[in-house]
Amino acid sequence: MRVARPVVLDKQGKGALEQLARGRSLPARLVERVGIVLRAATGLQDQQIASELGITPEKAARWRNRYLDGGINALEKDASRPGRPRTITDAQVAEVIQRTTQEKPANATHWSTRTMAAAAGLSEASVRRIWHANGLKPHLVKTFKISNDAQFAEKLNAIVGLYLNPPEHAIVLCADEKSQIQALDRTQPGLPIKKGRCGTMTHDYKRNGTATLFAAMNTLDGTVISMCDDRHRHQEWLKFLRVIDAVTSPKKDLYLIVDNYATQKHPKVKRWLTRHPRFHIHFTPTSSSWLNMVERFFREMPGSS
Repeated sequence: MRVARPVVLDKQGKGALEQLARGRSLPARLVERVGIVLRAATGLQDQQIASELGITPEKAARWRNRYLDGGINALEKDASRPGRPRTITDAQVAEVIQRTTQEKPANATHWSTRTMAAAAGLSEASVRRIWHANGLKPHLVKTFKISNDAQFAEKLNAIVGLYLNPPEHAIVLCADEKSQIQALDRTQPGLPIKKGRCGTMTHDYKRNGTATLFAAMNTLDGTVISMCDDRHRHQEWLKFLRVIDAVTSPKKDLYLIVDNYATQKHPKVKRWLTRHPRFHIHFTPTSSSWLNMVERFFREMPGSS
């Protein structure tokens, strides 16, 4: 006859289980599982426990083994289940995204869930889930802009993959430039605060030129590598790449997420990147600079619009 694995409880473990068994506000399934373990600790076999509690021997054996493998925490939650098999392929998802972003229906200004479902051979609920997962809202005209990048889905997946599952021994940097930063000063010095009067300043100002801030934000810890310059041509971008190369560990690969600005694609920049193979460039899709996390850093800067 098959003998169940013995359950041996120390004084502390038995006391914790007995306290749970007496709980009046706990879920009934948790109390039942605790009762299985306590009876198993007295030496009862699964068949005997099942007879006392009115359950199946398989259920008694299952929770005995889960307690032995995971302790009390294993009794508090059910094991994960695989769920329903996937019925929509990656190719179908890509087709919905491609049609939504690159095409228009024949007799309408934008896609609806019904027209897209009919065109793609899916249900309306499936189209709605795909749109929601990819942030697509073609029915919003004033607040939503669809990227016309033919490789939108591929670029999106690659960049989000770098955020959620970065490569080992690598640094992921979101890099961009913020141009036309004005160096402003008031036309006259302000008067200090004094008793009975607030501090004052003139309403007008004078501009002492502009500057460009180059920034690369580490997606892991939020640290920022920065450089200021007068202009933002490919020469300044190359200078910033050299700064990144100098301040980062030479043993790590660098994955840079940048926008589609022409300076990043200049022939001299491409030649420099060829000579520095640890740099890997990922361009955000057209009209999708929101995908670059450094934009949030720029937004939080004082004086940014």
